[in-house]
Amino acid sequence: MDNFDVALHKTTKLSETRVLEVRFETFNTLNRAQFFGANAVDGNVNSPTFGYVTHASPARISQIAAKVVF
Repeated sequence: MDNFDVALHKTTKLSETRVLEVRFETFNTLNRAQFFGANAVDGNVNSPTFGYVTHASPARISQIAAKVVF
């Protein structure tokens, strides 16, 4: 399972006692399909979708956060 997560973090001093922290993160950065778990493949022999992949993990997720420390 190839899953790469990336985080970029920048801290900026605003004054003597205040700091701004900015963070950008991505999960599954390369956006590769990952099929795993008990429900990933239909194992019901009587189902018309028998043997088909029915579930995958989420695609790329990104988030941005900012925090002021004082």
